[in-house]
Amino acid sequence: MGYPSAVEQGLPVLRALTARRFLAVNGVLFITLLVCLVAGALLGQGGTSLASIFPLDPDNNLAAAAFLQARLPRVLLAALVGVALSVVGVAFQALLRNPLADPFIMGVSGGAALGGTLGLVVFGGGVSASLALEGPAAFLGAALATLLIYRLGRVGGKVDTLTILLVGVVFNAFASAVIMFLKTTLSAQKTQELLVWLMGNLDSYPTYGILAALAAGVALGSGVLFSTAGRLNALSLGEQGAAHLGVDVEATKRVVFVAASLLVGLAVSVSGLVGFVGLIVPHVCRLVLGPDHRLLLPASALAGAAFLVVADLAARLLFLPLTSEPPVGVVTAFLGGPFFLLLLRKRHRTAFM
Repeated sequence: MGYPSAVEQGLPVLRALTARRFLAVNGVLFITLLVCLVAGALLGQGGTSLASIFPLDPDNNLAAAAFLQARLPRVLLAALVGVALSVVGVAFQALLRNPLADPFIMGVSGGAALGGTLGLVVFGGGVSASLALEGPAAFLGAALATLLIYRLGRVGGKVDTLTILLVGVVFNAFASAVIMFLKTTLSAQKTQELLVWLMGNLDSYPTYGILAALAAGVALGSGVLFSTAGRLNALSLGEQGAAHLGVDVEATKRVVFVAASLLVGLAVSVSGLVGFVGLIVPHVCRLVLGPDHRLLLPASALAGAAFLVVADLAARLLFLPLTSEPPVGVVTAFLGGPFFLLLLRKRHRTAFM
């Protein structure tokens, strides 16, 4: 007797993905992202207009200088971080077959933050803009956290989704405690910088060289995850069903975890702990577009970029009534906390699709 079909298991049947549908969905999302990027670059405290930034001569045009040196790098940074966190959320949710899986909740972001903090303590230097030091340290922290959580989350030789989430929560608490201890070894100025970074902050105004390096890393990690889309579709049947279809399940897990560690490490190194992006965006995209990861991964990348750009714009707009700009991680937490609780409540009533 063969392995039960997707219909017999109550799993969704993938609708045929045509080139027309793929281009239409991603085309709409790409245009949406462009609109968000323009809005993010022009709106906010001391907002400007397109006309005022021309000619693009930062030496003779203050509006152009502000646009090129502050606004544009910031929105591009938000977009890249949004891409990284969203595609990791898609991959984790598919791999664990759990809509609650997210790099922040699972402890991977906590591991990256711990690695970045250790890099700051050991090597010194700037907190959020130093890919040369904090980047590799954050990646190593994310990789080790992923390995530890994955190993401890295995029950009877298989990954137990509930166990792995609980391990992630416990590891986050442990990482937070270690980071709090390390803060006592830093100067008051470095402690303040570290606190802002850990709350999730895009106000670092990275250079275009740093943005190019970050974009290359995000493209590499995302490309690796995109290449696993077919295998992630097969994993909707469970590990046994995917293996029956010829998928090397363990190899797929290794590829996904390594690529996810790279992406989370890069994101945390430049933005700190921006939570819930990898939870909200993939779940909403899955509800709207369906479970086909060939479409879901690129669509979530574009939607995640737009989402974080808008969240960062909201943080900057809050400066006007609050006279102080909250970190973008606070904005995403206000949105993601209730969203997580709704998903948790829904999970008690329905199976993951």
